[in-house]
Amino acid sequence: MSEKVKKFRLFDAVLAAVCIVLVVESSAPAAAIGNAQFFWWIFLLIAFFLPYGLISAELGTTYEGEGGIYDWVERAFGHRWGSRVAWYYYINFALWMGSLAVLFTDIIESISGYAMPLWLSLLLQLAFIWIVVGISNFKISESKWILNIAAILKALLMLSIGALGIYALVTRGAANGFPPASFLPSMANGGLSYVSVIVFNFLGFEVVTTFASEMKNPKREIPLAIITGGMIIAFFYLFAAFGISVAVPAGELSASSGILDSFKLLLGTPRGALITLVGLIFLYTLVANLLSWSLGVNNVACYAAKRGALPGFLAVEDEKRGMPLGANLTNGVIATVIVLIAPLIPSSDVFWSFFALNMVTLLLSYIMLFPAFRKLRKTDPDRERPFRVNANGAWLWIITYVPMALLVLSAAEIRRRWFTFLMVAATLLICYSRIYLAKHFPVDLLLGAAVGALTGWAMLRAYRCIGRICRPSLPEKRRRRA
Repeated sequence: MSEKVKKFRLFDAVLAAVCIVLVVESSAPAAAIGNAQFFWWIFLLIAFFLPYGLISAELGTTYEGEGGIYDWVERAFGHRWGSRVAWYYYINFALWMGSLAVLFTDIIESISGYAMPLWLSLLLQLAFIWIVVGISNFKISESKWILNIAAILKALLMLSIGALGIYALVTRGAANGFPPASFLPSMANGGLSYVSVIVFNFLGFEVVTTFASEMKNPKREIPLAIITGGMIIAFFYLFAAFGISVAVPAGELSASSGILDSFKLLLGTPRGALITLVGLIFLYTLVANLLSWSLGVNNVACYAAKRGALPGFLAVEDEKRGMPLGANLTNGVIATVIVLIAPLIPSSDVFWSFFALNMVTLLLSYIMLFPAFRKLRKTDPDRERPFRVNANGAWLWIITYVPMALLVLSAAEIRRRWFTFLMVAATLLICYSRIYLAKHFPVDLLLGAAVGALTGWAMLRAYRCIGRICRPSLPEKRRRRA
């Protein structure tokens, strides 16, 4: 590729990292845990975010190409494990697109005060999906301005939340108490369930590595983009978390609360020009978020499909632009099906039902990333590593298995209404894909399901046992409430 085509600079890569990883919508759900959120933010920054970013930088500069996480796992553990990761990584995006389409119309109704009829809501959701699909067919160097603007707007939203919170603290005092004990983590009141929300906020750095073909010097720019973007993102998360925690009573936030709810509580009004402006900015960032992810996910899917890990139609490319057209269009079709069946689900929280399933599939796709990194260090020690994580011995073991354990815990803690039904549907889809590709056979899948069910039952029993030990007794709970 000529130097003329490579228009994606370091500055663009940093902004892309911010656009991909910074999830403004998750600030309020994380704040709902109370003061303990600061423990989880700092702990997960050190135990998960830091090793994950450094590992992504090393693997992304060592193994250039568009295969990303699939390529790394496939090199380490073979075709079957790479195929599993590719499926989870790909299918989560379509689920996410469908859930954000539902959120898109919810935000419009919230800022307008107008309850849309079902036909209009579905029409806008479908328009949202296919606008994303259409723009995703352009190269990152051609659509980077969309991502750059979104990254700046996300930063402004997070800074605004933090600044408004500090202003409220100075003028009205703290909305919540800050006893030292409240900053400690607890298994009571579903404290661990928020780990998944925070971990989800940190994912996406490997997407930047799939843009390597459009960078002038990817071996230098990828690690710089990940490290610089990571520090900026960590600051924004902590600043926004502080602003919300000091200004908004913890009881007024929940796992379903979002950025718009936070601004309404901080400004003390459900309507107005500022609320409308925030809502419109947030709608724009939703589109940009999907665009940034789609460019990476579709490249990975196309790369994996060419190697037989995904169905062949996902490998179809646009002849003019060389973009992964098959993967892109399939995302649109799956997301369309999701929004069309969403009204049939008897749940008042459709967005979070699909979003929970998206979170689980995404978290599962990352679990093998960390052991893959460790194994490639052993099996491919002589390969040039332009960026190398300074870890060996015990430290190498820690940065491999601690983040992996946190991902498993995060996936296990996600439980939403109708989630079981949706998870079964996704499992059946994955099973079909395995048979379709002749990777597994029906008996193999049935035996695997039996083993998985028994393992899950055992883990659930262990979790409940630990919970009974760690949680306060019922009389103690009543005394606290009194």
